[in-house]
Amino acid sequence: MPPRTVAENLVSQTSKTPLLDQIHSPHDLRRRSAEQLQQVADELRAETIDAVAVTGGHLGAGLGVVELTVALHYVFDTPRDRLIWDVGHQAYPHKVLTGRRDRIRTLRQGGGLSGFTRRAESEYDPFGAAHASTSISAGLGMAVGRDLQGKKNNVVCVIGDGAMSAGMAYEAMNNAGAMDSRLIVILNDNDMSIAPPVGAMSAYLSRLLSSRTYLKLRDVGKQLAHRLPRFIEYSAERAEEYTRGFWTGGTMFEEMGFYYVGPIDGHNLDHLLPVLRNVRDADTGPILVHVVTQKGKGYPPAEISADKYHGVVKFDVATGAQAKSKSNAPQYTRVFADSLIKEARKDDKIVAVTAAMPSGTGLDLFAAEFPKRCFDVGIAEQHAVTFAAGLATEGFKPFVAIYSTFLQRAYDQVVHDVAIQSLPVRFAIDRAGLVGADGPTHAGSFVVAYLAGLPGFVVMAAGDEADLVHMVATAAAIDDRPSAFRYPRGEGMGATMPTEGKPLEIGKGRIVREGSKIALLSFGARLAECLAAADELAAFGLSTTVADARFVKPLDTDLVLRLANEHEVLITVEEGSVGGFASHVLQTLAEAGALDRGLKVRTMVLPDVFLDQDSPAAMYARAGLDAKGIVVKAFEALGKDVSAETVKLA
Repeated sequence: MPPRTVAENLVSQTSKTPLLDQIHSPHDLRRRSAEQLQQVADELRAETIDAVAVTGGHLGAGLGVVELTVALHYVFDTPRDRLIWDVGHQAYPHKVLTGRRDRIRTLRQGGGLSGFTRRAESEYDPFGAAHASTSISAGLGMAVGRDLQGKKNNVVCVIGDGAMSAGMAYEAMNNAGAMDSRLIVILNDNDMSIAPPVGAMSAYLSRLLSSRTYLKLRDVGKQLAHRLPRFIEYSAERAEEYTRGFWTGGTMFEEMGFYYVGPIDGHNLDHLLPVLRNVRDADTGPILVHVVTQKGKGYPPAEISADKYHGVVKFDVATGAQAKSKSNAPQYTRVFADSLIKEARKDDKIVAVTAAMPSGTGLDLFAAEFPKRCFDVGIAEQHAVTFAAGLATEGFKPFVAIYSTFLQRAYDQVVHDVAIQSLPVRFAIDRAGLVGADGPTHAGSFVVAYLAGLPGFVVMAAGDEADLVHMVATAAAIDDRPSAFRYPRGEGMGATMPTEGKPLEIGKGRIVREGSKIALLSFGARLAECLAAADELAAFGLSTTVADARFVKPLDTDLVLRLANEHEVLITVEEGSVGGFASHVLQTLAEAGALDRGLKVRTMVLPDVFLDQDSPAAMYARAGLDAKGIVVKAFEALGKDVSAETVKLA
């Protein structure tokens, strides 16, 4: 007999008939009594743990909102009432309750469920999200759209305290407060960064202050105050606001035009349900409900170490032990972090900046050695870039470590605050190319296109983990202009690692393998696939050169023209979109007249679609950017059928 799952153990221990099996939609949930909801929550938590143990993914955040998820779907009429999860990485329990339980073990797999909310996946996902701090803006748009159509449904946004560190959230709240539109924001405070301890008194006050009676009395008081002289009216409003602020701590949100309720215990359904009913039925402007939860709630390994269980690979439920990689090649992120630490030991002007991703970018290691030289600015990429620009004006050497897709949020700052002023800010751009299970929202497809067009920028991409070491050293040595280097997620190629980084000659690539007929010009981490393709082409008698461009800006024009002059076919290979590296190569070839001499040029880029999640290898195969795809492209350029040539070779 196979071992019991966590869910089966739960049922065995409680001797209760399972309820989750009978719930296929929130409509089924709302047919249950309030007394049964805790059992539903317990089973839902167990189901989430079991599913993520199989697929990997985000765990801690979802476990922290299990009771909140049950309460929201129980109280609100979803999907008619819009429920928006900020980021969406905490929405696995939501997916189970909204008809996707039968597919929950396909999370983040090829052809399976997205690891985030996605409009195309379910009517219960009214807004897709995988980046933080968008929910209130989207929710306000939905609320205004509702009002313009004369509808009466609720709009509920669930946003974490971390996401509230982003300026966009406050821009949305400021707009919502000014418009006085009916909107409900649930602030999920899972880091205790805002709330004091919660308890019975807090729960009582929250119920009281969100009750229809209190809100009605408050409105009567406001109407009466309007009839008084302005200074008395203002004083009355301030008195009411600050009296509630004294007890609840919500003055900041009140100043932005939101009616504040909380803090309340987000794991106590007896506290959650009456408050949510009250705010659902309130006929007032925007309301913020402050809920305190615990990341990883109900699973001891995740409770003890919330950071390690925020995102997990497959793990053993009984012990919490996560599966380990069988490869001995180092992770690119770790190579970057170790290289930056070595450079910082030699130069006390080197500082590091990240936007709420210290562990994801490896800067937690840098911070451990240089705590005063590492700055985590929160989910505030725009601020991170301009903050680094300010550091650069004072003679420091800032390295801004941000994922490719997150840097997109700060593009104006890159242009206006860094590039135009030619400030030597160094951008370490993680997650180049396709990233696998996180899917299109985290794919670093566009960074070359959006950076390499900026005058004066130095833009590099590491062909392997050894070259990344040298690019960190190169960026540290560039002190007269901005620079960027990108590298992929995951393990390196197993290259021989240098003991220390050596600055590269700016704008110079390298020949990795010499040939005579076909030239493969790689930019970035497709270099290994180019080498594998060269081996296959050699088996067909096609002598192939493999070159690593290293730089797109400035481009090694001498190398490009040499490859064009000495080969019949030139193929560029990159893990980026149209408009990136290949565009710069084609511009060079066109200006030099090389395209007029019969050269067969082909460019290999990511397809013009957003690729759904899968393993990175499967995604690159689908994109045609693996060794097989490169071989096929070479034969197409030569006007030959690779399948026919394969038969001849056999």
